[in-house]
Amino acid sequence: MNYKIIAAAAIIFAACGTQKDNDQVNIQKQTIQLESDQMTPEALWAMSRINGYQASPDGKHIVFQLGYYSVEENRSHQVLWMMNADGTEQKQLTTEAGNETDAQWLDNETIAFLKGGEVWKMNLEGNKRKQLSETEGKVEGFMFSPDGKKVILLQSIDFNEIIQKNPDDLPKATGRVVTDLMYRHWDHYVESIQHPFLAEVNSQFSILNSQLIDILEGYPYECPMEPFGGIEQLAWSPDSKYIAFTCRCKTGIDYSISTDSDIFLYDVESKDMNKTKNLCKNCGEFGVVPDGGSVDSPDNTCNPTKSLKNQHINQANDLKDYNVGYDTNPKFSPDGRYVAWLSMERDGYESDRNRLCVYDLKENTKTYVTESFDSSVDDFCWTPDSYTLYYIGVWHATENLYRTNLKGEVTPLTNDWSDFGSLQMLNGKQILAERHNFTSPADLYIVNPGENIGATKVKQITEVNKEILDQLAKPNVEQRWVKTTDDKEMLYWIIQPPHFDPNKKYPTLLFCEGGPQSAVSQFWSYRWNFFIMASQGYVVIAPNRRGVPGFGQEWLEEISGDWTGQCMKDYMTAIDDAAENLPYVDRDRMGAVGASFGGFSVYYLAGHHDKRFKCFIAHDGAFNLEAMYTETEENWFSNWEYDDAYWNGDRTANADKTYRNSPHQFIDKWDTPILCIHGEKDYRINATQGMSAFNAARMRGIEAQLLIFPDENHWVLKPQNGILWQRTYFNWLDRWLH
Repeated sequence: MNYKIIAAAAIIFAACGTQKDNDQVNIQKQTIQLESDQMTPEALWAMSRINGYQASPDGKHIVFQLGYYSVEENRSHQVLWMMNADGTEQKQLTTEAGNETDAQWLDNETIAFLKGGEVWKMNLEGNKRKQLSETEGKVEGFMFSPDGKKVILLQSIDFNEIIQKNPDDLPKATGRVVTDLMYRHWDHYVESIQHPFLAEVNSQFSILNSQLIDILEGYPYECPMEPFGGIEQLAWSPDSKYIAFTCRCKTGIDYSISTDSDIFLYDVESKDMNKTKNLCKNCGEFGVVPDGGSVDSPDNTCNPTKSLKNQHINQANDLKDYNVGYDTNPKFSPDGRYVAWLSMERDGYESDRNRLCVYDLKENTKTYVTESFDSSVDDFCWTPDSYTLYYIGVWHATENLYRTNLKGEVTPLTNDWSDFGSLQMLNGKQILAERHNFTSPADLYIVNPGENIGATKVKQITEVNKEILDQLAKPNVEQRWVKTTDDKEMLYWIIQPPHFDPNKKYPTLLFCEGGPQSAVSQFWSYRWNFFIMASQGYVVIAPNRRGVPGFGQEWLEEISGDWTGQCMKDYMTAIDDAAENLPYVDRDRMGAVGASFGGFSVYYLAGHHDKRFKCFIAHDGAFNLEAMYTETEENWFSNWEYDDAYWNGDRTANADKTYRNSPHQFIDKWDTPILCIHGEKDYRINATQGMSAFNAARMRGIEAQLLIFPDENHWVLKPQNGILWQRTYFNWLDRWLH
C-alpha cells in the first residue's frame, strides 16, 4: 500500500480547530471527519489527552486537564474542564490561548491553577479569575496546605556546581566547562535545579512573596527529582504542620551511580532543617547519613565502575531500616499518623520492586504492606479510615486495582484487560481513576470497590475522544501462553487488524519492549500504538519476555546481566509460535520493531535472526554497549545491567558476556534492511548509537534509512515530528512487508 496517499486522503481537519488570539494560537479540540474507518497518524494526533484531574473536597465536582494538539501549529494547548462527579455537565473553563494547568481545589467553590508561571484562582464557572502569586513567571508547580494558610511553590534555582558559569566578558560564549558527572540529564544540561519554596497565604489565597522561604536553601540537591518528578514528590500533613518531601542528597558522580533517594519530614513551624527527619534512614539531620559522613561522600558509594549489587551497599553501616533504593511520592494518612510512599530496596537498581511502605510517626516504625504482591506498586491512595489503601499494580500484563491494609492483607479488585494509570479517592467511598487500553486512550472512571473482583463496579465518566473513536474500526486483542525454551510459561499479546479475516495471511510485527524492565501491559501510546499498527494491516505479536514486571520478581530480574540470553530466546519463542500456530501470520512477511531496550533488541536480532525477518526498525536503541557505558548520564543503569565497566580487568562473567554480545560485534552477520531512528537530544542513549548502526549497515551494503531528530529526546514530542515518525515507520514496513 502507498501510505503517503492514505495519510493525505484519510482525514480532514475542520477549520474551527485553531483560531488566532492576540498573535497566539488558541488551539481547541480538533473536529475531524474521517474518510475511512482506518486509524491514521493524523487521527492519532487529533485526539485529546487527559493530563491530570482532581475531585473537589466534597466529592461533588471534578476538574480535569486536557491537551489539544495542532499539527499545523506544531504545538499543544493545555486547557481545564469541569464536570459533576458522575460525569454530567462537562464544560470547558479555559478561554485564552495560554496554557492553564495543574488544577487544585482551594475549597469546594474555588480552583487554583498554573498560568504563565504564576498561580491563579477561579470559580466553578471559570470566572472571577485572580492572580495569586508574583514571581516573574517562576512557578513550575504548587501545592496549598490543607488549612489554606500556606503553599509550596516549585521554582528553579541556578546550579553552577558542575557546569561553571562563563566569564562575564564572554556573554556570547556557548561553551560549557564541566567538572563532574551529571552535567546533563535526559534532554538538557543541568544548569538549574528545582527547589520547593514555602510561602504564607492570606485569607483570599493570595501568596505573600515577601515571606518566600527556600526549604533547601544552601543545598545543591534537587526536589523534586529529575527527570520526571513533580509535585507528587511532596505532601502536606493534614494539620499543615509538616511537609514530607523526596530528595536524593547527592551530586556529581555520586548522583550518577546511585538511586538512593529518601523521604524527609520538614517541620513547617520551626523551618529548621536540623529538625528535618529522614524517614528512610532514621536520622535527624538533612544531608547526613547516620554515621555522620556526607551522603555524597565517595567513601559511601564504593567503586563507581562496578554494580552496587555486587558491593553489598544495601548493608551500609549495618543499620536497621537503612533503606538505600528509590523512595518517592509520600502521602499522609487522613488522620496524620502515617506516611506512605513507594520504596525500592536496592541502590543502583531503578527497576527494583516498588513496595508500598507505611511509616508510623507515633511509633517510628516502618511496615511494607504489599509484600504478598510479587510485583510493583505504581500509584496508591489512602481511604478515610487511615487503615486501608488502594493501589495500582501490574500482574499478568495488565495494571489493575488492589486493596491492602496496615496488616498487609492484599485483595485484587479488578482484572480487566485494561491499565489503570492513576487513582485518588473521590468522596471517601469511591475511587476516581484514569484508565486506558490498546484500543482506547485515557479516560476517567469511577470505581465502586467491592469485597472482591466480582463485587467491584467500574463506570466510565468521560469520553474525550468519542467523536474520533466512533469513526474507527477497532483491532481485536487476544492473549496466548506459550512454553519457553527453559520450560516456563510466557504470555504474549496478539493484536489483529480491524475487519480481521482469519482465512487471510497478514504481515506480522514482533514488538520488542523497552525498559528493559517495563510492562507489556494494556498501554496506550501516541507513537508505539498497536491500534494504528493493526489498522495499517499488521498483526502485532507483543511478548511479555524475560525481564518485564507482572510475572514475579524472579522473572523480572532474569534479564539483568543477561540482555542477550533468555529474553532473546523468549522473543524467538513468541514469533515462532505465532508463525507455526496462528494460520493468519505470514512467516514470509515478518518484521521486528522496538525502542530503547527494544531498539537494542532489534539491533541484536539483526545479527541473530536466522532469516526470520524481512526488515527491522530500531528507535533510540543501544548499539555499542562499550560506548553506551560512558555515554549515558544515569550511570547506575549501566552499572546494574552490565555489572562492570568494560575496562575492568576483573570484570564479572556477566559483564564479559554483555560486552562480547553487544550488537555492534555482529555487524558482519547483518543481512536485512533496517530503519534507525534517533533523537539528538537523547542523553539517555546518545544519538551516536543510532548513527553508528545506520552507518555500519550502509557500509555493509545493507538497505537502510536513518530518521534523525535534532530537537527530540528519547521520545518524539512535537506533532509534526510525530507525523513524520509514523509516516516513515509505515513507509518502511510497507516497502518490505507488502
